[in-house]
Amino acid sequence: MRGITLIGAPTDVGASVLGASMGPDALRIAGIARVLRERGLMVLDYGNLIGPGNPQAAPQQGFRHLDEVIAWNQVVHAATLETLAAGRLPLLMGGDHSLAIGSISAVARHCRARQRRLKVLWLDAHADANTPQGSPSGNLHGMPVACLLGHGPQALVQLSGADPALRNEELAMIGLRSVDACEKEFLSLHRIDVYDMRTIDELGMRAVMQSALADVDENTHLHVSFDMDCLDPVEAPGVGTPVRGGPNYRETQLCMEMLADCGALSSLDIMELNPALDIRNQTAELAVDLIESLFGKSTLMREKR
Repeated sequence: MRGITLIGAPTDVGASVLGASMGPDALRIAGIARVLRERGLMVLDYGNLIGPGNPQAAPQQGFRHLDEVIAWNQVVHAATLETLAAGRLPLLMGGDHSLAIGSISAVARHCRARQRRLKVLWLDAHADANTPQGSPSGNLHGMPVACLLGHGPQALVQLSGADPALRNEELAMIGLRSVDACEKEFLSLHRIDVYDMRTIDELGMRAVMQSALADVDENTHLHVSFDMDCLDPVEAPGVGTPVRGGPNYRETQLCMEMLADCGALSSLDIMELNPALDIRNQTAELAVDLIESLFGKSTLMREKR
């Protein structure tokens, strides 16, 4: 029986809008532990991590709340690494997406130590690849991809014990539709595999997922970092930075089911859920529904292909 550890990171220090700090408890209210146990999984709730509050301060030297973001990522890194060392799958419940620096840095460290190949799928409406020089706001939830690829504050860039934590070929991004000019240049320079919404529209989600997972094998640790604003806001209104034109419910379900079918999922982030902007917790309930599919729920029994 597979073991999963739920890790709550109740903070929005990296975000532009308050409210993502309530995300972990919204997921608990929506029944995340119950549905995973119903899938036959052994679920342990680590509880909520403790870190600094949100000072709601202005940016300094290109960053907003840098010290607080570093502190939160350090505790996320430690909890994720501890969970992986125990042979369990860490499910990080955010919280804003800057926290993925800590979780993915821990996964990268874990994979290096065990000589496993790492693949990160970043599901998001945004590229999150701003640097201090290009960020219009200084909010660090817009910079985690840049930090993980070696461009950012040293305390975050070197959190994995290596610089960079990720190599460009280890990352693929799905669902993008709101990308700053400097981010477009960054992604092009680093040759990141990007499946934006035009690609999904033209090829379909099935072909996109087949391509994104083509290099995943039995020695691959697959990490999924899932920002809830990847979905169209009609489906998921409870997010801080909604962008029209995202994947619909069925497209996202297919994405989750194909991830489950590949059998390589080993760690997961669920990020940017903002109950303060939600409607009767429907975005948290949707997240739980999708997570259930990610761990094997399907309409019919299907043979793995």
